[in-house]
Amino acid sequence: MNLLKNGRLKYLIFAIFFLAGLFYVFFNDSGILKYLKLRSQIKNLHEQISDVDRDNKHLQAEIDSLQKKVPAKIEKIAREKYNMIRKGEKTIQIIEK
Repeated sequence: MNLLKNGRLKYLIFAIFFLAGLFYVFFNDSGILKYLKLRSQIKNLHEQISDVDRDNKHLQAEIDSLQKKVPAKIEKIAREKYNMIRKGEKTIQIIEK
């Protein structure tokens, strides 16, 4: 009877230490949950970096075409950005309700 209680006591002590160890591994400052959260943040940052790189390449291509004085590009920017028109053209504005 005493060995049975002793065996159960050992099992209970082992289970308590095991659960405490698991709790520590998951919830400490450098635990698994923190690791997963940081990994997700890193993934988001890499996506943001890719987006910014893509935008930079697009803007650099636009700068290059303007520096090379490509007439079609200059005209497009003048029309879209500065609402410029050629001689003889009329501007039509569409007002949305």
